[in-house]
Amino acid sequence: MQLKKFPDKQSLASAAANRAAAIIREAIAARGKARIIAATGASQFEFLAALTATPGIDWRRIEMFHLDEYVGLPETHPASFCKYLRERLIDKVGIGQYHLLSGAEDPAKLMKRIGDKLQLAPIDVAFVGVGENGHLAFNDPPADFERREPYAIVTLDDACRRQQLNEGWFPTFDDVPKQAISMTIQQILKAKEILCMVPDARKAQAIKNCFSGAVSNLAPASILQNHANTTVYLDAASSSLLDPKFLVAAN
Repeated sequence: MQLKKFPDKQSLASAAANRAAAIIREAIAARGKARIIAATGASQFEFLAALTATPGIDWRRIEMFHLDEYVGLPETHPASFCKYLRERLIDKVGIGQYHLLSGAEDPAKLMKRIGDKLQLAPIDVAFVGVGENGHLAFNDPPADFERREPYAIVTLDDACRRQQLNEGWFPTFDDVPKQAISMTIQQILKAKEILCMVPDARKAQAIKNCFSGAVSNLAPASILQNHANTTVYLDAASSSLLDPKFLVAAN
């Protein structure tokens, strides 16, 4: 794992998008197809904008998998991650094949259907973020590091639900769903390469907790320390509590 610091979220997003595009192009050149995992949330806004604006990507040859979604939330809801991915990625570039976790479907059947497709071939790159409570996908602390199924139903802790409220996705705390479908930790770690984009000062404590100490399921994203081909993209604000010795300055 490598931690890279950038001056601001725009330069962070640009660098991450350039790397993502390179991985995708290399996979398509080698096998005629790229398989990716896409994250959502406010932390991915700039990255997805930069990636979809990057020329030279044959999006028709990309198969996309969805990282997580709220249980019971219809796609018409403003907080739906299916809606988010359609608007910010799928419809913008015309991805050839995609598998969305519809919050309105039966979760068990949905997880089985998409999970089976997910495991058919390796994932070239996973895009992820880190929650304010250190979560990876919706695997809140204490996270299950051992679960082997591709997806699981998880219960969201109050810190996670409050983050969703504060980001403006829901009108009140009680409106934030208590359960979600999440890709499991072990499934995320199977990706050949992981790009983790984490801007903003509100993530600084989580970044310190996850990347300056030992791996712990109380800081779920700390598990990325065990993945040899992970790059964590930080800005000046999100990296502000880290000892500089942990950081690689941006080129």
